[in-house]
Amino acid sequence: MDKTKILFVCLGNICRSPSAEAVMKAKLSEHKLSDKYYIDSAGITGYHEGDSADSRMMQHAKKRAFQLTSISRPVKAKDDFANFDFIIGMDDSNMTDLFNLAQTDADISKLSKMTDYSIKFSETNVPDPYYGGSQGFELVLDLLEDACEGLISQLEEHKKKGS
Repeated sequence: MDKTKILFVCLGNICRSPSAEAVMKAKLSEHKLSDKYYIDSAGITGYHEGDSADSRMMQHAKKRAFQLTSISRPVKAKDDFANFDFIIGMDDSNMTDLFNLAQTDADISKLSKMTDYSIKFSETNVPDPYYGGSQGFELVLDLLEDACEGLISQLEEHKKKGS
């Protein structure tokens, strides 16, 4: 069985998207679904390419038992649109950039925004916490935990209907 491949995208791939990757992996593990999915993250820009996640983001994630282990990389439009089933942006700006990178209708059909999957929260973007304080990092994790649960629920429901 082929794994469903999901790519999370934010601006620099050091705060939100690596957190989304870590939260999604943890949630999939909790639901005993890890073997069905391949999860990765990338940034619109390559400014932080090769870097670990932001140390503040890692610190806040660790308090919730999430391990941010990914290394920042930029989106590789041709390869990523070819290889991933879902490409999920964190905010409106990321979505605009992703739509601009898409080459075909098939590419566009793979795009969605993280908050599209929110269950409890009404925020329409996962805000960039980089220039803020602790509350920003905590809000990002709250939003991601909620949206990852919603994403898993939607994906699994879709798989049940498709089989």
